[in-house]
Amino acid sequence: MIAAVLFDLDDTLYPQASWLHGAWEAVADAAPDTVDRAAFLAALYLIAGQGSDQGRIIDRALARIDACGTETAPLISAFRHHAPARLEPYPEAVDVVAAVRERVPVGLVSDGDVDVQAAKVRALGFEQAFDVVVLSDAMGREHRKPDSGPFLAAAERLGVVAQSCVMVGDRPDKDVRGARQAGLLGAVRVRTGEYAAEPDEDGCLVTLDTLGEAGRWLLARLDAHGPPAPGARASSTWLRPR
Repeated sequence: MIAAVLFDLDDTLYPQASWLHGAWEAVADAAPDTVDRAAFLAALYLIAGQGSDQGRIIDRALARIDACGTETAPLISAFRHHAPARLEPYPEAVDVVAAVRERVPVGLVSDGDVDVQAAKVRALGFEQAFDVVVLSDAMGREHRKPDSGPFLAAAERLGVVAQSCVMVGDRPDKDVRGARQAGLLGAVRVRTGEYAAEPDEDGCLVTLDTLGEAGRWLLARLDAHGPPAPGARASSTWLRPR
């Protein structure tokens, strides 16, 4: 029986491209006058489009426009301090999380700079949407998904065993693989965002095109099994995000 559901953030609950668009604009604005803003911005989009996991996007974009001598500290700061007042979740995201939470505890498990991810949660209006929020970078970057640490920490704080948790996420290499390695019941994969075309990995309970479909799949199974058994929710289950 599913005793808790964990959700990824970027490209699962909202399109990460909407945040990145503003972030790259902020980086371009922070560049000195000696850097061609339009060329730099175009290079940032081009390099980022090759895969956000490759890293050093700002350095590589500067190199592309022959501006390697540019001081990067202010540019990195602009990226990390980008905090939009509002981000729009995917359609049905708010309703899916709320409906699942009516049945079992829910947690958020996300990689990325802690301040950046916390700002995204606020901009999405999700401050009170989850029973726990685990930002893996607070444990150390080496604990980013697919490391088992953040999954196990979320289960522990929710007061349930990891084997009864389901992960909902977009990335096979992080969300699905991490759920499998942590011993979770499985993962529900959504084909949204940057990694939508990536092939599935072992550990997928189901792969669906939208978060709304994933929500309906989960609710059907939660409703079929009825409420958790007495005592399944420990007192630590309803911790609010820190």
